Amino acid sequence: MPKQSLPASTTSFPNISEPVPLAPPVESLTSIPLQGTETSLDFSIWGLVMHADFAVKIVMLILIGISFWSWAIIFSKYLRLKYLNRQASLFEDMFWSGGALDDLYDRVGAKPQTPLENIFASAMREWRRSLSRGVDKTQEFKATLQERIERIMHVSVSRELEDLENQMGVLASTGSVSPFIGLFGTVWGIMVSFQAIAASNNTNLAVVAPGIAEALFTTALGLIAAIPAVVAYNKLSNDINRYGNRLESFSQEFGAIISRQLEENA
Repeated sequence: MPKQSLPASTTSFPNISEPVPLAPPVESLTSIPLQGTETSLDFSIWGLVMHADFAVKIVMLILIGISFWSWAIIFSKYLRLKYLNRQASLFEDMFWSGGALDDLYDRVGAKPQTPLENIFASAMREWRRSLSRGVDKTQEFKATLQERIERIMHVSVSRELEDLENQMGVLASTGSVSPFIGLFGTVWGIMVSFQAIAASNNTNLAVVAPGIAEALFTTALGLIAAIPAVVAYNKLSNDINRYGNRLESFSQEFGAIISRQLEENA
């Protein structure tokens, strides 16, 4: 019986030497937009202010107002101290020029413009008033006049320094209170974020991010208001103290001149 040959197989097998095409690359998870997250979030400063909670807006407005108030005080004090020091140098040049004190008083005594001129005018006014009474120039009278003039100059110095230190407490309060006001806004913003999570039952970043951004922005506003106020308070306090020492030195030197003139007129 003849052998039957099997039919040739029509199935073709791939050549393993040929490269097998790979599947198309899968996009990374970060490049796939999640459903429900395609919301436009405005994280600009204006956007954070406009979309903030009402309480957070109030905190922001308070901090912005405090910051502007502090800067107004800083510029005002800086410019005034610069002007006073310049005018004090000019007056001291006239005072130590060797001219008669009565002539200098006639020039600035009617309308003193600066603290140094006011101290000089107050002392000279008392000097002239006391000498014009025509009383005997006894040692007791001279000692009393000397003490009275020194007391008048001391009061004038204290009054001028009190005027310069006006509103310095605002800078001190701003530096200490503003961070806590910003912290209150931060806590409130985080509470709003938690409420949004609970209401939407969704922990997506689009739900949490706006409230957290507003909270952190109030903290930044608090620091923006506090840091310049603290730095300016320390700087201006030192400048006022130096100017006060300048007034005290002038009053002591002027008191010594008056004492010497009283001795010469003995």
